[in-house]
Amino acid sequence: MTIDEIISNALAEDIGDGDHTTLATIPVNTMGKARLLVKDNGILCGVDLAERIFHKVDPVTRVTIYIRDGAAIKKGDVVFEVDGKSASILQAERLVLNFMQRLSGIATASSRAVKLLAGLKTKILDTRKTTPLLRELEKFAVRTGGGSNHRMGLYDMVMIKDNHVDYAGGIVQAIDAVEKYLDRTGKKLKIEIEVRNFVELQQVLDHGKIDRIMLDNFSVKEMKKAVLLIGGRFETEASGGITEKNLRKYAETGVDYISMGALTHQIKSLDMSLKAEQK
Repeated sequence: MTIDEIISNALAEDIGDGDHTTLATIPVNTMGKARLLVKDNGILCGVDLAERIFHKVDPVTRVTIYIRDGAAIKKGDVVFEVDGKSASILQAERLVLNFMQRLSGIATASSRAVKLLAGLKTKILDTRKTTPLLRELEKFAVRTGGGSNHRMGLYDMVMIKDNHVDYAGGIVQAIDAVEKYLDRTGKKLKIEIEVRNFVELQQVLDHGKIDRIMLDNFSVKEMKKAVLLIGGRFETEASGGITEKNLRKYAETGVDYISMGALTHQIKSLDMSLKAEQK
């Protein structure tokens, strides 16, 4: 789904057959002005999206932007001003706020995680734990905060997880099946496999034919041992049970990537408001 389709569907969901409160209370040609006011500290994300929403509702609406995506913001900052028909501003208001507050929350959480790893080689990744149909926007927010994206979906990387292994009959069977599939289809995709313990890890190391190993729910001590055992032969990724409190300890094991679903599904939206001004 494209960004324009997301905006159109979201507006249709909200407006339905009309914004009857605005239609009843605001004369059709009334002109207005509003400011996007920040009420939290964090990292800004969603400004360009907001402008597209205002223009989708009413192409003649003018948005004057003062702060751009990726900037650090604080309580009291004014991100932009919007001028146009009061009815158009009111119709776009909630959608603009919903997106900007959530995306800025994701960018802020990503930025905190990245800063916790200052000086280390480990990169922070998101996951597929995103809001359905909003993945592109939420993964953009992760990048805005300085994080990196894992695969976008099921189509752009092979990721053999525990259930795949169990259904396939084992690690070797799963890897070999993937190799045959890629050869048969001609697809050039990186292969990652999840391991749950050192027995599975050794099976992967003995068999090879993959690009990255995900070490799932390993303790910090186990992670350090596993990274040393892998010895740079494959990329390494830590996942499961990792929070801001233990993030740096995991990174200090030398693991290449740490994936955190919390970046997109356990975030606090940043508080913002659109304050109207009569023209």
